[in-house]
Amino acid sequence: MCVPRLAMMRVAVAIVPEVRQLLAEDPSELGALLEEMHDEDIADLVGLLNEEEAGKLLKALKAEEAAPIFERLDEETQETLVGSMGMESIAPIVGEMAADDRVDLIEGLPEEVGDTLLETLEKVDPEAAAEVEQLAQWPEDSAGGLMTTDYVSVGADLTVAGAIERIRGAANKVETVYYVYIVTEKNRLHGVASLRDLLLAEPNAKMQQVMTEDVVTVAPETDQEEVAKTMAKYDFYALPVLGADRKLLGVITVDDVMDVLTQEQTEDVQKLGGMAPIEESYFQTGFWTFVQKRFPWLAIMFVGEFATGTVMQHYDVILERITRLSFYVPLLISTGGNSGSQSSTLIIRGLATGDIKPSHYWRIALREAGQGLVLGTALGAIGLARVAWLGHGQAFMWTIAGTLVAICVVGCTVGSMFPLLLKKLGLDPATSSAPFIASLVDVFGILIYLNIAKIFMADMIAKAVAGHAGG
Repeated sequence: MCVPRLAMMRVAVAIVPEVRQLLAEDPSELGALLEEMHDEDIADLVGLLNEEEAGKLLKALKAEEAAPIFERLDEETQETLVGSMGMESIAPIVGEMAADDRVDLIEGLPEEVGDTLLETLEKVDPEAAAEVEQLAQWPEDSAGGLMTTDYVSVGADLTVAGAIERIRGAANKVETVYYVYIVTEKNRLHGVASLRDLLLAEPNAKMQQVMTEDVVTVAPETDQEEVAKTMAKYDFYALPVLGADRKLLGVITVDDVMDVLTQEQTEDVQKLGGMAPIEESYFQTGFWTFVQKRFPWLAIMFVGEFATGTVMQHYDVILERITRLSFYVPLLISTGGNSGSQSSTLIIRGLATGDIKPSHYWRIALREAGQGLVLGTALGAIGLARVAWLGHGQAFMWTIAGTLVAICVVGCTVGSMFPLLLKKLGLDPATSSAPFIASLVDVFGILIYLNIAKIFMADMIAKAVAGHAGG
């Protein structure tokens, strides 16, 4: 039976008084109380306690029980507990954490605190400390930075029954048991077998008979986004990371990739909104950090709109004498900006998922120009009817209709091509955010509008300019 997340949070809230009573009277009884709760829900419970109570709760549990709970706490809470519990108490818990989470914790702490914790860990669990140093050499956003060294590996001559027994013995120490990696004496990857393969195979069969030799792998330098795409493409639960000479360095599990996808999508959404990415959650981010992240992009787009004002100033005589032209300006430039934003969003998302490549630019340009033509024609018909209803005359009718067609074609084309250009230059396409595209298309929109007006309203404009000169 699946218990709703909100219901489990209510359970955590409900037992807080009982937990506090046990912490005060008999902490040793906490294990029995929390035995049936999921680690994630216990982490929620820890978040409801004060600093001292949270430390007591973790100390009352065995290190291997406390580690998965500690892993699920936010970085700020982890840092607080490291300081309050003391290095001697926290080091055994850190030693039981998954290798990749252990590295993230130590690297996320202030440098002096992280170094002290690592030194303490070397005394308590030298192997765990060595894993930290091994994994810390890779960039955080690379395959090496995501991988863990906690996996099941066996030799090719081991039987299926022996491999299953190895899984049982290591189940509490590794991050995934869905795959068993077959390696040579020098830890070179020879093949892989899934848990399903083992369950369907004869117990006495050798692993080399069961394994798959054609293994999809990544290098430790591979970018995390590429790792996520590879795992999504093949529907893997884990992906091996190979170094030189096919040496198995570690594996990346699906839960880490889910975190990457969430992080990447959050960054893209923030960039699409016209701001620099923010690493922390909304309420954990400081007020002035928000200002710092948002102001530069707002300033860039604000200055960019100066171009719109400059263009309009160039035609100020026409706009001044034919005031009806100004009436339609907001309507037209917003249409261009909206169509461009739609196209840029579609292309940026396509690039992110791998559905679109920069080499597709001709196909995309023709496709978007065609869509812009159809959309512009439909909107032009609506605009033409609006002008006719207001009784502004045929010249205005064709000016508005023609502008809407042209502006939609330009908006769709510019909105789709700009992200591809950035990708080609090695930049993040998400930086061509919707507000930025809208600002760019605004300038084109004004130019298109006023030049089409000069075609369909030539006589009216000539009289207006002559009257201005005569005045």
